[in-house]
Amino acid sequence: MTLTDAPAPADVLAPPRGGLSRFQRGDGPQRWFAVGWGVVGIVAVLLIWELYKFLGPAEGVVIGGTAGESGSGFMILPRTHDRAMPHIWDMVARLFAPTSGGDTPPLWVSVASAALVTLGIAAVGWLIGVAVGAILGLAMQRWRLVEWGLLPWIVVSQIVPLIAFAPVINAIGNQIDRGGTPWPQWLSVAVIASYLAFFPVAIGVLRGLAAPDQIHVDLMRTYAAGYWPTIMRLRLPAAVPYLLPALRLAAANAVLGAVVAEVSIGMRGGIGRMLIQLAGQASSDPAAPWGPTFGSIALGLIAAGSVALIGLWLRNYRRGEATA
Repeated sequence: MTLTDAPAPADVLAPPRGGLSRFQRGDGPQRWFAVGWGVVGIVAVLLIWELYKFLGPAEGVVIGGTAGESGSGFMILPRTHDRAMPHIWDMVARLFAPTSGGDTPPLWVSVASAALVTLGIAAVGWLIGVAVGAILGLAMQRWRLVEWGLLPWIVVSQIVPLIAFAPVINAIGNQIDRGGTPWPQWLSVAVIASYLAFFPVAIGVLRGLAAPDQIHVDLMRTYAAGYWPTIMRLRLPAAVPYLLPALRLAAANAVLGAVVAEVSIGMRGGIGRMLIQLAGQASSDPAAPWGPTFGSIALGLIAAGSVALIGLWLRNYRRGEATA
């Protein structure tokens, strides 16, 4: 084959004619098989919960003390009485009861309103984290010395306890706000959320940009393609199977960071603050804290699932997609 017969750079990673197979698109029985296993997993958790509540000891199992004594011994099995472990149907029924009695809206309405606030803040944090992670990944792929010096610190950054890091960011935001530059409290929460979101993106970009085979890189060099044409036509399409799982993980991490930040700095209106408030009433209303708990779980699933919209747009490049 002569040089004139070689494929154009834009065609190096082009999807095959006729599109992807049903297996690659995730259509057909395999998709429903995965959905079925997900449903089975949820049902199994619910059954295990009720089975342990039925068979487990009401006061749990304590080593080195008595179950009724406060602060003595080490509990190895949790309590199963109704104040500590309500039934599943009690949790569901509580979602349709007033949030705090009287004419207050049902609990599920309050949870949904708080979840929307947290979701918006987490989305801002996700965008910040994606931008920072992409820049770091590009720099590390471009210069090996930057990777050697920066990658260990990126990994170490995720060891810092978020509950201790959040008040520091909030204090810095308050100083900026007092200095004359507007800095709302929700922006501090978004920055904290981005702290968890940038890590998987940075690693995904680094691995993805290094994914093309050397023969494809050499082919781009034969066309005298520069750095950015190689990035846009070769490395970035090849990185898609690594980027999509990283983006999904970053979305879930952003929700986690937003909820923890709301708890740490005491921001009102979000689902994290609501979770703390209802947890304080657990002794008299044990099923109430599970409403925002379920809302937080649903929020993380929605955030991670929303990345699937990006995956639909890039479905032609998802061959051999990596796991998150």
